[in-house]
Amino acid sequence: MKPFYVRELSVYPVGRRRIFLLAIAVLASLVVNFETTIATILPLLMDDLGMSLTVYGQIAALSVLVGGLSAGFGGILSDRWGRVKILVPTLTVTAACNFLLATVDTVAGLFWIRCLMLFIEGAGITITASLVRDFSPRMGRAQAFAFWTWGPVGASFLAALIAGFTLPLFGNAWQSQAIIMGVVSLAMCAIIAWKIAEPSAALRAQVMEDEQAVRVGEIIAHGKVRELFRHPHLWAHVLGNTGWQVLYWTFAIFGQTILSGAFGMDPAVANRVVALSIVLNALAVVVVGRASDRLRLRKPFIAVGTVLTTGAMAYFIALIGPGVPTAHVTVVYALILLFMGIAYVPWMANFSENAEDVESRLQGSALGIWGMVVRVMIVVLLVVSPIVVEAGGWQTWLTVALAGQVVFLISMAAFKGRWRPERAAAPRIPA
Repeated sequence: MKPFYVRELSVYPVGRRRIFLLAIAVLASLVVNFETTIATILPLLMDDLGMSLTVYGQIAALSVLVGGLSAGFGGILSDRWGRVKILVPTLTVTAACNFLLATVDTVAGLFWIRCLMLFIEGAGITITASLVRDFSPRMGRAQAFAFWTWGPVGASFLAALIAGFTLPLFGNAWQSQAIIMGVVSLAMCAIIAWKIAEPSAALRAQVMEDEQAVRVGEIIAHGKVRELFRHPHLWAHVLGNTGWQVLYWTFAIFGQTILSGAFGMDPAVANRVVALSIVLNALAVVVVGRASDRLRLRKPFIAVGTVLTTGAMAYFIALIGPGVPTAHVTVVYALILLFMGIAYVPWMANFSENAEDVESRLQGSALGIWGMVVRVMIVVLLVVSPIVVEAGGWQTWLTVALAGQVVFLISMAAFKGRWRPERAAAPRIPA
């Protein structure tokens, strides 16, 4: 018997029904990121536990590694068992872990709880990406993934908004935020469990070019994950994009620190610069995603965005030093995030489509393998980047991140897809 919350569709949804289910998948992406947000309470938590930033960095690295392993296995299991069957318990248990987080009074306790939370979160993020693919035919996939990328941004914004208004009400006790996040997360989980649905395995195996009502009733065999490992262009996608992500996660983790340390920017100003850049990135992914879908092109957007990012990043590195006007740094930093948005969403659509063409039954597995490799990279970044910065400054590490962009650009040679729009077939004139 299936759990009560599992609603499996035998007919592919169209129109408002499909858009609604896609929105629920995007909401799940926001929730799974929101549940594990700790940045808003980290300074208070470190002070309360007497924990140094170095120790927290080690905890973060190990917990992210656990999350990476979960992402890989979660994607594979979602292809075999179904998305919703795993996703709803994943979201609910992670939400409940926030109440457990509120009881932490030792560094060791924080370590074990964060490992548990990120182990669950890794699988959840992979599954939400798979659901977005399931409810987005290729004609609209880039734009759908653009909204999916809003999950982490929206989670950070929601957590900061709640903390800004409620921390003073509870005497700046970090435990209050853990409890509030647990309550809010459980409320959103209830909405998701009430409304979520997923296409059947037979429907997921279909390659949807555009929105159409399709009924598939036959039972199909599960795909074999090893099939994905036989195709070099999929490895080019995974490893190339992992190189691209070095810069993204460097800015995501150390953005404010780079602006303050390398340019002497006031911390409050640095936060405003980062916030502005995130907004531009969020707008860019939607606009570019729509353009990519309308033209049915991925690779030109990926190439242009990466080349622009590489050029802007090289200029940013050359600027590092005292005396650079804040407005100048702001424009360059914002442009880098904008250009990264141009490349990212078309790449996600291209990777999804390339994996789909290899084996449409293994979309979750492909996304899970990618998520696992990226998280291993984040662990290396957390461990290695502070050592490199201490030895050679931020210029040295940002040069490493710049090299990752070049690796991604080179890996594009193996991607499948067109560079030009398809020409309309000439009408036949009867003899």
